[in-house]
Amino acid sequence: MFGLSWGELMVVGIVALIVIGPKDLPGLFRTMGEYTGKARRMAREFSRAMEAAADDAGVNDISTTIKAAANPAKFGTDAIRDSVKSTFEDGSETSKLSEKRKADKAKINDAMAKAATERQAREAAEAAKAAKAAKAKAARAAKAKATRAAKAAAAKATPEADA
Repeated sequence: MFGLSWGELMVVGIVALIVIGPKDLPGLFRTMGEYTGKARRMAREFSRAMEAAADDAGVNDISTTIKAAANPAKFGTDAIRDSVKSTFEDGSETSKLSEKRKADKAKINDAMAKAATERQAREAAEAAKAAKAAKAKAARAAKAKATRAAKAAAAKATPEADA
C-alpha cells in the first residue's frame, strides 16, 4: 500500500493517535473507509464503462485476434495448411482454374508462334522483293551507263573521221 512498510505504518498510526486523539480516531477511520469504498466503486464503474466501450468498438475482438496470432497453437496454422492443401487437390476449383489457365497459355503460345512465323515469312518476302528491285535498278543503271559510254565513244569516233 503506497510503498509503506509495517514500521512506517506503525509510526503514522502513532502520530495520528497523538494528533487526532483516541476519541476521534475511530470516526476518522470510518470516514477514510467510506471514502476508500467510494473511490473503489467509482474506479470499478469507470473500468466497466471502459470495457463496455471497448466491446462496442470491437477492441476485444482485435486483441483476441492479435493474441491468437502471437500464439501459433491458438492461431490455427494447421487449419490454414489443411485448407491450402485442399485448395490445390485434384477436382477443386483452384485445380480446375489452374488447368484452364494452362490450356489458355498453350493456345496463346501457339498463336504467338504462328504470328511470329508469318511475320518472318512476310519480312523474308519483302526482303526478296527489295533485293529484286535493287538488282533491277542496278541493271538499269548499268545499262544506262553502257549506253552513255557507247554514245560517248560514238561521239569521239565521229569527229576523228571528219578530220
